[in-house]
Amino acid sequence: MFKYAHPEVLVDCQWVMEHSNDPQVRIVEADISPEAYNNGHIPNAVFWNILNDLLLPDYRINFDITAWEKLLTRSGISNDTTVITYGDYGDLPATGAWLFWLFKVFGHGDVRVLNGSRRKWAMEGLPLTAESPIILPTQYQVSAPDANLRILHNQVQESIGKTDCVLVDVRTPQEYSGEWFMNEPPKATERAGHIPSAVSVFYGLALNDDGTFKSVEDLQALYSEKNINPEHKVITYCAIGGRSGHTWFVLKYLLGYPHVQNYDGSWNEWSRFSDMPIEN
Repeated sequence: MFKYAHPEVLVDCQWVMEHSNDPQVRIVEADISPEAYNNGHIPNAVFWNILNDLLLPDYRINFDITAWEKLLTRSGISNDTTVITYGDYGDLPATGAWLFWLFKVFGHGDVRVLNGSRRKWAMEGLPLTAESPIILPTQYQVSAPDANLRILHNQVQESIGKTDCVLVDVRTPQEYSGEWFMNEPPKATERAGHIPSAVSVFYGLALNDDGTFKSVEDLQALYSEKNINPEHKVITYCAIGGRSGHTWFVLKYLLGYPHVQNYDGSWNEWSRFSDMPIEN
């Protein structure tokens, strides 16, 4: 079996158990509600509320550098901290890989994803705690943001139909077809469907039943079947940029695709521009 292109960005549950008390390691759990975290989380993990800490009121991602620095400072994360990400918002664990992408956008060096997230941790019977860790604030400074990991809506529009570019819609088939807008039928004012020429590859198809990532061979088969190949420029999108951040991670760090960008504005933004084309 082939190894992932960057196996160092994944850690298993045993590694996290052995390093949960390491002062150079910070574990971050993210979700839209603290309920699961308060009921039991990985020891010494800090909690980030996706809605309050990472998104703006209109569900766009907050890319304000000062806000990011404050979040990492109060989370006890320094520029040289090894950060482990996980989170299970939605039906399948995608939050950890999305956080990885976000950390990389802001230029953080050592970020790793817990392979299998909380699901795998629970399946292995590992300890959870309801106690929040005592955090000593740091003084985080963003040094080298990488805007190349993102792509904006006008650049996406320019990419439609180009033979050297593939748009990958990682939402559910119902969202892709226009049956759903995000997770429910569209209201009268909502435009449902997908970006013209985009292919549909549900992000969860990259995962095994225990939430871990599939093998290189299985992942290569999944994407090559839809003509998503390393020589293409690949643009991923979903509803608000989270699930597409997961697929971005799979393509860039597990398979080693050289040209992958996440359209984080995604359908939340695209559908609200009346002049942007859609298909369903």
